[in-house]
Amino acid sequence: MYQDFQLYIDGAWAPAASGATKQVFDPATEDEIGKISDATEADLDRALAAAEKGFATWRRAGTWERAAKIRKVADLMRERLDEIATTMSIETGKPLAEAKGETGAAADQFEWYSEETKRIYGQIIGSRTPDSRLSVIYQPVGVVAAFSAWNFPALLPARKIAAALAAGCSVIVKPAGEAPGCCALIVQACHDAGIPAGVVNFVTGNSSMIAKHLVSSPIVRKVSVTGSVPVGKQILHLAADGVKKVSMELGGHGPVIVFDDADAKAAAEVCAATKFRNCGQVCISPTRFYVHEKSYDAFSSRFAEIASGLKVGRGMDEGVQMGPMANPRGLQTIKEMVEDAVSRGAEVLAGGKPPKDFNRGYFWEPTVLGRVPDDALVMNEEPFGPVAPLTTFTDYDDVMRRANSLPFGLAGYIFTKDLAKATCAAEDLEVGMVGVNEMLLATAEAPFGGIKESGMGREGGSLGIHDYLEPKYVKTKL
Repeated sequence: MYQDFQLYIDGAWAPAASGATKQVFDPATEDEIGKISDATEADLDRALAAAEKGFATWRRAGTWERAAKIRKVADLMRERLDEIATTMSIETGKPLAEAKGETGAAADQFEWYSEETKRIYGQIIGSRTPDSRLSVIYQPVGVVAAFSAWNFPALLPARKIAAALAAGCSVIVKPAGEAPGCCALIVQACHDAGIPAGVVNFVTGNSSMIAKHLVSSPIVRKVSVTGSVPVGKQILHLAADGVKKVSMELGGHGPVIVFDDADAKAAAEVCAATKFRNCGQVCISPTRFYVHEKSYDAFSSRFAEIASGLKVGRGMDEGVQMGPMANPRGLQTIKEMVEDAVSRGAEVLAGGKPPKDFNRGYFWEPTVLGRVPDDALVMNEEPFGPVAPLTTFTDYDDVMRRANSLPFGLAGYIFTKDLAKATCAAEDLEVGMVGVNEMLLATAEAPFGGIKESGMGREGGSLGIHDYLEPKYVKTKL
């Protein structure tokens, strides 16, 4: 059901030059499920040379030709949905239904950007003199180094590859070692769709070495990263030396504000369904719940009831609603956060420990913590797992100050029936994305990204392609 994956460089799959490999594990069983090639610097140099050559070819391809091939990638991914989703469920542990949904969303990125390929519009500027013409054209930035995270192993690389191809760039993609298979299958779809050799390249292995080598190369002119804040900062330092164009979607700590006029139980149902999706390992996951004191009892009891009823297990098993965490370090972090919150007076309303039915795998019960103080670790550092800390508020200005108090600014959420309150709160939240009575924000046609330490630039939507383009001003004297 799972396979070993090699490097894809210059249109062909091949092992690393050294023959070295790294293991891939099933987080539900801790068993080895496959291997990936461990790229050497020589392999990376081959990928850089291939991408440079591929860029020279791809940038000159006609826009309709590029569009047709990118759209073919979307079609192939949909045809292969079961294979990609099964691979994803095995290597991440997420429920198969979620994996299928993500695969469809990843295909949507290629469909969307196949259309945006034809809509890279320039600008004509009125000249001060009758014998001059001023214009702006957009050109592809060049070779792209793309680094993806493990929590959405199909959607995240798809956003980068599709946008790069649409802009006319070539790309070297490095997926997370925990979940490389989906990205490899997307790259195979690019190959089968007729994307020319060298335009898409796939490397795996030592993350630090690969990032340093690729980002330091003068061949790379654009860097795209999805990952943690510390990783993003390290890559940003590397990119600064070469003054490279950078876009980053980093961690968040999504505040949720439930006002007293909202339907508390209905809000709790939306929040619980979203919070425990992908075992809480979602960058835009709701992670700090500020509930008006008048609504707290109804909200917290319904939230805890739903959490307690979720079926936890291996993602491939029927009826499972939440799988394991992806790795043991994440599990340890969640354990420490729960213990810290409880030691500071928080109440455990649901979960709070590993499920008793599992003696293997990185499982943690869906956990709801009540009346968590603001100084608790879980309220200040991103809980990238199935833990929902609840607290209360009574004053608008106070809750907005608390919601904006952290250096993160990816996504935030508001529940209210008051249009004026929703409008003001959406504007006052210091985040890149806001959901009003809604939490499913990611979609191919909308821009995705954050502010402050949560990143820069946008992926998706009509704005997403601009991070892969450079504007060029042309003045012509007649």
